[in-house]
Amino acid sequence: MIRIVYRWQVESENFEEFQEAWSLATNKIHDTVPGALGSFMLREADNKTEILTIAKWDSIESWKAFWGRANPEEMEAMQRLGRRISVNIYNEIDDFTR
Repeated sequence: MIRIVYRWQVESENFEEFQEAWSLATNKIHDTVPGALGSFMLREADNKTEILTIAKWDSIESWKAFWGRANPEEMEAMQRLGRRISVNIYNEIDDFTR
């Protein structure tokens, strides 16, 4: 398993629309893209413009196959509403969340 951490800057006035676009995108990806296992969103407590979206994938190969389309259409609305600052790939070692 891997986790992909996307760091975004989203202006406060765009947050609700960004959240809706993310929800639609992540659910569509989870339902239609092989290897996609869902995502969650975090918002910085002190800097409300900093957002993390953290996706879970079964393998780096599945994620790369999805991103092989340079700019996946599922994420276009998010990119119009916010600026993606970084993308980092992490191997999941353990997960004790419930």
